[in-house]
Amino acid sequence: MIRATQVRGQYRWTEAPADTVVLDFDDRHRRRMAMTGTRGLEFLLDLENAVALRGGDALMLEDGRLVEVVAAPEPLLEIRGADPVHLVRIAWHLGNRHLPTQITGKGLRIRRDHVIEEMVKGLGARVIEIEAPFDPEGGAYAAAHGAHDHGHGHTGHHPTHDHHHDHADHQGDHPHDHHHDEHCDHEHHHGDSHAHDHK
Repeated sequence: MIRATQVRGQYRWTEAPADTVVLDFDDRHRRRMAMTGTRGLEFLLDLENAVALRGGDALMLEDGRLVEVVAAPEPLLEIRGADPVHLVRIAWHLGNRHLPTQITGKGLRIRRDHVIEEMVKGLGARVIEIEAPFDPEGGAYAAAHGAHDHGHGHTGHHPTHDHHHDHADHQGDHPHDHHHDEHCDHEHHHGDSHAHDHK
């Protein structure tokens, strides 16, 4: 099986990819793993060290072809504060629990967790259920794997699909009155379906 042994940093490549892999956050932090692209290309990810892949990275195969990495949408909570100081206080509580957290222009994103959801609501946060790619902070000591890579921007990337379910819109000024039970599921349909398979 052909191997992918190198990573090209986020959009720092211009060639058309031979295939695409759609990976959630867990599968984007691997060293060695068999993968199958959306068009059926089978290969072995075989890196020297585990690397935190991001959407827009490319895996370089031994024959020079590239496989584009697309971050799969996941069920997330977007947490918004009343003001920046409030949001920083909430971020401190999340960091104190060592939760992977993504920082956006609007707020903080974490994976859905009923216990943490109740905690941040108790701190006065507004919580919105979304589906979006999860790209948390890597930590102060995380290696920037694309730092050595120099290339031109790649414009053929996939748009991010964010599906917001803002309960506050339906609850007036009291979003905290809306509760989900643990078995409450939301179905989300994406126009671009990216099937992939792990072997």
